[in-house]
Amino acid sequence: MKSLQLGTSSLKSSPIIFGGNVFGWTLNEKESFKILDEMLDRGITMIDTADVYSRWVDGNEGGESERIIGKWFKDRKNRNQITLATKVGADMGKGSRNISKKYILERVEDSLKRLQTDHIDLYFTHWDDEETPVEETLEAYQQLIQQGKVNVVGASNLSSKRLSESLQASTGSNLPKYQVFQPEYNLMSRKEFEEKIKPICKRHQLGVTPYFSLASGFLTGKYRSEKDMEGSSRKDFVQKYLNRTGLQVLDALDEISENHQVDNAAVALRWLMQQNVVTAPIASATKSKHLESFTEAMEIQLNAEEMRRLDEVSKL
Repeated sequence: MKSLQLGTSSLKSSPIIFGGNVFGWTLNEKESFKILDEMLDRGITMIDTADVYSRWVDGNEGGESERIIGKWFKDRKNRNQITLATKVGADMGKGSRNISKKYILERVEDSLKRLQTDHIDLYFTHWDDEETPVEETLEAYQQLIQQGKVNVVGASNLSSKRLSESLQASTGSNLPKYQVFQPEYNLMSRKEFEEKIKPICKRHQLGVTPYFSLASGFLTGKYRSEKDMEGSSRKDFVQKYLNRTGLQVLDALDEISENHQVDNAAVALRWLMQQNVVTAPIASATKSKHLESFTEAMEIQLNAEEMRRLDEVSKL
């Protein structure tokens, strides 16, 4: 298991983080166990999930992903082999987001129970409610760190203003500092992160673990026309990428992947891995073939010209 720096703290991780949003939705429990076993066999040792996964599915209430991961830990007796990240703050069906101290202290107990563990390695503020003072949220994390229930805290989807305020509060009030930021960031979504958030992450030495690393599957090359999206549950996510820029990016990925004899997904992930601010990208898999792309991404190296071309075709 490789040690990677996440900001000023060190967590054991792998070059790619497995996205647990597929458990209890795209994959049932048996299928989830199979892909988790193969994930670990391939040397991927960090899992990212959230309490809200996968509440958006009819009949689900949230917590399905955490529950499956917890059962896997118990069955395989391998909790100590995994660096575990989960999140709090998303709307769990009440119609609003919440990162108040009281709410966090209650919800962490639910996550720990579902995950069948006594601690969370990396606990994220998933979404901002923009009403709770940043100090209050950090005070909740301070208590959880002191109790040994959380090792390191991070933030996802915060505005640059609220992220900066949180980091200032950590220094000024002697509260825990967010060590990691989790943004939406990929070859098709660069502007928001690179212009507003990246400078903050660099200045404060935050680790960066991007989600939607493959742009909801668009960067795999699977979706190249309206016809390709027919019947797909991802249509609402990928349709916006089906434009001139998107097709140029796919053309570049086609050529570079051919040069390396790997899938397009491997090249798209590798582009992220070679960004100097990125600690490790998050990517989900539902099939062995998808995991093969992860392995390929960890093994290849893009040269300067390949990086330049991808930067150019996906430019802001």
